[in-house]
Amino acid sequence: MLLRRTILWATAAIGLFVGLWAAVWPHSFYTSFPGLGRVWIAADGPYNEHLIRDVGSLYVALAAASIAATFSRTPDAGRVIGVAWAVFGIPHFIYHATHFAEMAPLDVVGNAVSLGASLLLGVVLMLPGQTQKKEMEL
Repeated sequence: MLLRRTILWATAAIGLFVGLWAAVWPHSFYTSFPGLGRVWIAADGPYNEHLIRDVGSLYVALAAASIAATFSRTPDAGRVIGVAWAVFGIPHFIYHATHFAEMAPLDVVGNAVSLGASLLLGVVLMLPGQTQKKEMEL
């Protein structure tokens, strides 16, 4: 249960970091994400404020659901949130993995690791909890 809550808080942190930045400051997100002098979004096409704010709102919604799931006494809520993160994460990862041509090698690695990590967290959340494992063994 502690591992599941820790992962839920990690997904919430990812969602809030990406989501609030994109939803509240879309132009800054476009020109400066992920920060530290790296630029991943602007390398992929023209600025679209509507699209960036929508994606930011999606990340904030995923973060809110992750936070809500931390208060559940069963692993079911976390598993549902894991499905949402994975369903979002798979096409998101595939898109970026097929559009690395314009990025520096450091950015390719950073992009693949960060997107892969959030996808992996979603997959881990989908795994059965301890009580479900015991019930399945009976």
